[in-house]
Amino acid sequence: MKEFKDKVAVITGAASGIGLGLAEHCVKEGMKVVLADVEVSALTQTEESLKAQSENVLAVPTDVSKADDIEALAKRTLEAFGAVHLLFNNAGVEVRGKVWEQTLADWEWIINVNLWGVIHGIRVFVPIMLQQQTECYIVNTASTAALISGPGLGSYKVTKQGVLGLSETLYHELKQQNAQINVSVLCPSFVRTRIQQADRNRPAALQNQPGEVQISPEEQAQIQWFREQDEKGMPPEQFADLVFKEIKQDRFYIISHPESMPSIRQRVEDILQQRQPTPREE
Repeated sequence: MKEFKDKVAVITGAASGIGLGLAEHCVKEGMKVVLADVEVSALTQTEESLKAQSENVLAVPTDVSKADDIEALAKRTLEAFGAVHLLFNNAGVEVRGKVWEQTLADWEWIINVNLWGVIHGIRVFVPIMLQQQTECYIVNTASTAALISGPGLGSYKVTKQGVLGLSETLYHELKQQNAQINVSVLCPSFVRTRIQQADRNRPAALQNQPGEVQISPEEQAQIQWFREQDEKGMPPEQFADLVFKEIKQDRFYIISHPESMPSIRQRVEDILQQRQPTPREE
């Protein structure tokens, strides 16, 4: 996809972080933009801010973990703008802790948002795009965590590796159909987002009980380190600029941080050599 002006973009997780950066860039490109997010106050604020630059902005409160919400998002998009050309399945959350210590609520929440959210987006929007018979693009947000091996972020890696495999399969199946729909998967490292505070949007039904989760001093230090790295990470607007440059090149794997390459290469070599995963400090 080379031209974006007047095309319709739908972005989940659009009220903060990467989603907000993408939304701002879409407006700059002259697109009609549909903002989807579960955090209503931030979504309203984002809509007001972007409408000062373009009247073609629509905010739709959306919980990506719910199929009905994604179907409603598609319906509102078509009612407002008549089509959808660029879909960013971007909404995501993060949970920390060793894989055997994370609660069922932890697992359910992160899988519902990070993986089911992308599944719902594909199931609902791909048929619409196929019916349009026009050039379209789907961008799914995974993570560098989907490409590397190491301790920590177990449930997050499970979901992001799922998004990666889903995106690869979607790419091949659309090519088999000769569809005018291309696919990219985003694999960023540290970007300035609020994912470390994702609990602010955690449903009440999936909250852990007081004292149910114990965080060791070691894990607390790790959390603090990740928070600091996020704060020093790539600005979302810079990341969005990079993403659009790669979309124009029809690049499938969008790896924004070159410093991740040695760790990615190490994992691939471990697989090819059929050896134990190389120890890595998280």
